[in-house]
Amino acid sequence: VSRQLKEEVRRGFARLEDPLAGLLAMLESSSDWKGKGHSLGYCITTELQLWIKEHPAVAQSGTKLKKLQARVLGMLSQCPANLLDPLISIYQLHTADRNYLLEHVTHLYLQGNYKEAAILSIKLKLQPDQDVEKMCTPLLLQDKANLVEDYVGEYPELQRKLLQTLDTWCDPSFNIRDITRPYQGLSGYKPEKFNRRVLSKLVFRLLERFNVDPALCPNVINQRHLRTLNYLFYKRFVEKTMTEENWADHIQSTVGENRWLQGHLVQSLLRHCGARGAARWARRCRVPPEMLPRAVAEELQELHIQDRVEEVAKADNYEDSKKKDYYQLPIPRENIHFLQTWGETLQCWEKVLQPGQIVGVDMEWKPSFGMVGKPRVALLQLALKDEVFLLDLPRLLEQAEAEGEKEKLSCFIQMLYSDAAITKLGYGMSGDLSSLVATCSALKDTEKQMQGVVDLLAVDKQVDGLSPEHSHEERGIRQPEKGLSLLVQHVLGKPLDKTEQLSNWEKRPLREEQILYAASDAYCLLEIYERLCKDPKSFGLGSDLTESLEGKQSKKPRAKKQLNKQEAPSSPSGQECQGSRMEPSRTPTPISPQEFSVVCDNMLQGLGRYLRCLGVDVQLLDNEDDHRKAAEIARQEGRVILTSGLPYQTLRSQVGEGRCFSVNCSEKAKEQALQVLKHFNVQVSLSDIFSRCQ
Repeated sequence: VSRQLKEEVRRGFARLEDPLAGLLAMLESSSDWKGKGHSLGYCITTELQLWIKEHPAVAQSGTKLKKLQARVLGMLSQCPANLLDPLISIYQLHTADRNYLLEHVTHLYLQGNYKEAAILSIKLKLQPDQDVEKMCTPLLLQDKANLVEDYVGEYPELQRKLLQTLDTWCDPSFNIRDITRPYQGLSGYKPEKFNRRVLSKLVFRLLERFNVDPALCPNVINQRHLRTLNYLFYKRFVEKTMTEENWADHIQSTVGENRWLQGHLVQSLLRHCGARGAARWARRCRVPPEMLPRAVAEELQELHIQDRVEEVAKADNYEDSKKKDYYQLPIPRENIHFLQTWGETLQCWEKVLQPGQIVGVDMEWKPSFGMVGKPRVALLQLALKDEVFLLDLPRLLEQAEAEGEKEKLSCFIQMLYSDAAITKLGYGMSGDLSSLVATCSALKDTEKQMQGVVDLLAVDKQVDGLSPEHSHEERGIRQPEKGLSLLVQHVLGKPLDKTEQLSNWEKRPLREEQILYAASDAYCLLEIYERLCKDPKSFGLGSDLTESLEGKQSKKPRAKKQLNKQEAPSSPSGQECQGSRMEPSRTPTPISPQEFSVVCDNMLQGLGRYLRCLGVDVQLLDNEDDHRKAAEIARQEGRVILTSGLPYQTLRSQVGEGRCFSVNCSEKAKEQALQVLKHFNVQVSLSDIFSRCQ
């Protein structure tokens, strides 16, 4: 039928004296083409576009074309997206008078058709002649940030202007209402999506997408640094999980010579350390004396006279005396090797790349504290039974590049991960690999080629009794153990000492505490693996876990992803372990989407909207909501919590068994939704789709 239709359409064009005028007359007298999808009007229009290419003599010019262009412009604002390009091409709108096109777009804008005005501007490439702030403001108020990104996408100058405008709005002294006031009656206005926090996130996304220098947005950058500063004070003086040296490194790199941040630093120091402590740190951070309050300045004089350095706080006096409370490396210090040359690294390779070898793999990078860009790996740890190698990646990459052998490091890492005869142990390997790719782009396909990999994060989720609420209060540590530290505590008896976790791993030389921490993080994986394989039943794991962990490697490469909290772990052979739960696994009773009600954590809004389209009863947390609000809603309304990452450990302990599910944040919403539906056995029928949509 389609072929017959096309042939009939083409015969019709050939009989018309003026096919372009004929198409317009047809579209003007019909409403069929205004709907979405491939309408009859769409089929005829696209066929004419092809036919004109084959019959160029048909194309119009001069006054006649201008009249047709005026008529088609009046239709474009009502057009579905799929008709815009064909009509613009057929009626050669790119050749039309630019001022005339700009006037038409301005008319649309003044009528309140902001989206249509922006889309038409993009299609006709009118942006350089428009006011970017004026065009984008109503779109941002309507939560159309993606359209704003497209609007400035091909114009670096407009990108910078937009970012400067957004940064001005994020200045704490700026009144956001000055922006929103002219648009009070705007349809689709979402005030909850237009605040400094949301705008700040948008700025960071645009800075990264368009690779713009962050210095262009001082307000947003300063506010993010201030949040980092407050977080560091919390970690050091409230949570007490950061050493003084580690904390000082981050404070200095965060504040630098920024006078505004130095002022906030001094105020925070006064609150937490008193005048003397504030004076000591002010001197160490080179805060100009004229910025110091009188009490701090006087103490600073005392320090100069006595030339003494006193402790800011005795917050970590338990560190040396209670090291027995933490996991200790069972190998001598001389067996930890910090490698900075290729000669040393080649000797390491010979030991690591041995068939039958079991290697604990971990990576460290400098915390970004939410700044632009993906973290780059600063240290790669490889643990064998008797020794640990710490590879200084920045130094090794620099040397390889200087020698013209950039691929040297990526070659070794690919050999390691793709060799089925070598068992690689990790914890959350998907996140580690994404940082490794950001460090060395040649490794982008490594995940697809992985074999012989055991991610203990997946095993962790099956271990009996593993819950963050079992914290050891007698150690005086406020925070419950979580993640790898919790697994180490449960399997080996003592947790990891995580006080160096947020270190500046790019600073050289590394401190002794950093070296020991990095080595422990990789080596403990070997001990956990050995213990679980020897006695899986004592940890609530099925006996087949041993078979899956020690099974033969599959010849077929399998892409490994960080598994969901409720899924069984994958074995090195790439097959899922069955029956490794505390209870025999059984498929839940099938339910319809109408019977399934969930609350989505605020990082999963895309998943929530997708599930709602399938008929699921969904409640979404706002960006400003604390994760714990999900547990309150779940308990009050009987909903299942959908979350991801660290909040899962906290939330699952606050609701009933099986009432909290963690999805992989790196997946798209559709894949996440399929995981959820499969896990809870939700059966979607055609009538469920869009059943909750107005």
